[in-house]
Amino acid sequence: MLTGRTCGGKEWVPEFIISIDVGKCIGCGRCYKACGRSVLSLVEKPFDGDDEFGDDMGNKVMSIASREDCIGCGACGRACTKKCHSYAPAEG
Repeated sequence: MLTGRTCGGKEWVPEFIISIDVGKCIGCGRCYKACGRSVLSLVEKPFDGDDEFGDDMGNKVMSIASREDCIGCGACGRACTKKCHSYAPAEG
């Protein structure tokens, strides 16, 4: 398992993003703004049902654009009010 050390010398195991629950995601962009590595991206999500005007409108949800650029800091998950992100430590 990949491990590191904090500035104080404590062992730290980074956990990298593996998925985003689009059922919980509201597309607010907080996690996108928190990530300095361009790991995330907003994408269109089909609207489930009709809105008040009878139109099928899309909305945005977050997706993982560049998982390989994740450094395991967890900033995206801390910024998310809906707790949409899932993480796992790297093997190897």
